[in-house]
Amino acid sequence: MKKFVVGLLLGLAFGALAAGIVLNLYYVDSQNKIVFEKNDDKKDDQETTTTSGSSGKKDDSSKDDVDLGSVSFKKKMIRSYIDKYFLYEDRIDEAAIAESEYAAMLNSLKDPYSVYYTKEEYDSLMETTTGNYCGIGAYVTQDATTGVITIVKPVSDVAPAAKVGLQAGDIVYKVNGKEVTGIDLNLVVADMKGEAGTDVTLTIIKADTGETVDVVITREEVEIVTVDSRMVKEDGHNVGYIQVASFDEVTVNQFQTQFNDLVNDGAEGIVIDLRDNPGGLVDSVTEMLDPLLPEGTIVYMEDKNGARTDYDSDKECIDIPMAVLINGNSASASEIFAGAVRDYGVATLVGTKTFGKGIAQSIIPLGDGSAIKLTIEQYFIPSGVCIHEVGIEPDVKVELSDEARENYSFENDNQIETGIDEVIKQIESER
Repeated sequence: MKKFVVGLLLGLAFGALAAGIVLNLYYVDSQNKIVFEKNDDKKDDQETTTTSGSSGKKDDSSKDDVDLGSVSFKKKMIRSYIDKYFLYEDRIDEAAIAESEYAAMLNSLKDPYSVYYTKEEYDSLMETTTGNYCGIGAYVTQDATTGVITIVKPVSDVAPAAKVGLQAGDIVYKVNGKEVTGIDLNLVVADMKGEAGTDVTLTIIKADTGETVDVVITREEVEIVTVDSRMVKEDGHNVGYIQVASFDEVTVNQFQTQFNDLVNDGAEGIVIDLRDNPGGLVDSVTEMLDPLLPEGTIVYMEDKNGARTDYDSDKECIDIPMAVLINGNSASASEIFAGAVRDYGVATLVGTKTFGKGIAQSIIPLGDGSAIKLTIEQYFIPSGVCIHEVGIEPDVKVELSDEARENYSFENDNQIETGIDEVIKQIESER
């Protein structure tokens, strides 16, 4: 912290000093060209007046020639200073300058969900949602309030992340030496990915000890598996358990296949786990919800002009006892899912209040391989409520136990146990 404060003060002092040096270094001619002059104390008052943007005479008509507050002028001015004075000329990268300008436009919106993607970042993002990729093989989530990124779990016991001992709750502090707290999660994930056989170094704050360690992970090809399931036998009942890590393109088929397999294998009810699921594609979550809901509106979107887009379910509906697990990291598409099953009364919500992200983004390609993600709509669950910055409360509130936090296993997860109990109650009440 001391280094930051000292650096800031030094920066301010130097900035003020630099301003004093360069104020008399340029003027703007009538053709809107920046002309540099030496800082010569012998200049007379008339020449000094020139530095304010006039032609050397106190003629107010010159103000119409150049708007000193215009963006284009200021950019030209800064660039001229860089070209003429910047010490490290080999660091001037035209592409990097342009990319930073595009990113700054989105950053200026002060919306953490609206970002600019370079071609490489956009390609990486599309790869993650549609097929296999090379990376560390872990689900990660980000707290939208603090920006902290944590490991949800490795995708499998043999994934690269599992091999080096990453576990649920570990905080990803740095990627290849760069601090990532507050950085768009998609960009951080892009940095974790790379060619198979290459290494990436993560600085991890361990969930169990609080120790900060550097972990070198060798990237491997990873199959995108967003759904996991199992059958649980309890109190003489078969209850299916399905965990959904995110709502990607591949999720729909994975979910429907495993849901049907559990039912065909004798599941009398289903627990769907959306804890730590940050969301994903609206088309995916609505397609997954359609067979679980009666005919009606699943969710509807409204843009800034009030234009409305509805996503509806048909009359075909699976009738089976269900519970849905949620927590503070269940966001966006997870909340669409939770809100719809609650409003239609087809499932019991178990856990803690959801995050409260009731807005939707669209990824817009820009034609050159790059893209922007822009917040364009807010959404409303079937009851007509927008849950943005509000969240959804569970029907049965259950905090994760200290035992489960400290030494997690499926068997000692009290929220899963409560979800199973709620499903069994529904099964027995129908008899």
